[in-house]
Amino acid sequence: MIGQIRGRLIEKQPGHVVVDCNGLGYEIDIPYTTFFNLPDAGQETLLYTHFSVREDAQSLFGFSARLERDLFRLLIKVNGVGPKLALAILSALDTQQFVRCVDNRDVNALVKVPGVGKKTAERLLIEMGDRLGQLEGMPSIDGGAQSHVTTPGSVPPGHDPLDEAEAALIALGYKPQEAAKAVSRVAKDGMSSTEIIRLALKSMIPAG
Repeated sequence: MIGQIRGRLIEKQPGHVVVDCNGLGYEIDIPYTTFFNLPDAGQETLLYTHFSVREDAQSLFGFSARLERDLFRLLIKVNGVGPKLALAILSALDTQQFVRCVDNRDVNALVKVPGVGKKTAERLLIEMGDRLGQLEGMPSIDGGAQSHVTTPGSVPPGHDPLDEAEAALIALGYKPQEAAKAVSRVAKDGMSSTEIIRLALKSMIPAG
């Protein structure tokens, strides 16, 4: 089991990073909440990881906070929720927002996450309601959790932040029309793709 990785961030994009640890590059899938917390490429980073082994693939998932990693592990135990869907949930909702959804039995917020239908949302509310107590350091509903939002990095020269933001949302599962509408709603001159993605996600799934 690979529990955490500390190393130099050599590749960084929404949903995916490569971390160099003693000359070995680890490809790691991450939720967008973790992406927003990453330093610039070339700097050192620490990710709490979950190693998944299946017959057809071996995958490594990374998180900026141990609590987020532990929540991911609880999510994939829910019937019908695999690693890809768990990442989508944690990309759209940070830990505190997810806890609030469960506490309020907010089906409507969960079904806005791509890939989550009404039956899956109801199952999540039932099963996670019993399991959230297992999380050490679980955030309080009144805002006790730390924010996942950090100052976004600069946009690399030659990259259109609007196009990057739309592509990232589409990769997360949103329809092209939904992605374009959300991006146009929040984008302003000078914004990086990271900030646009964060605000677009927030506009589609309000904190409540």
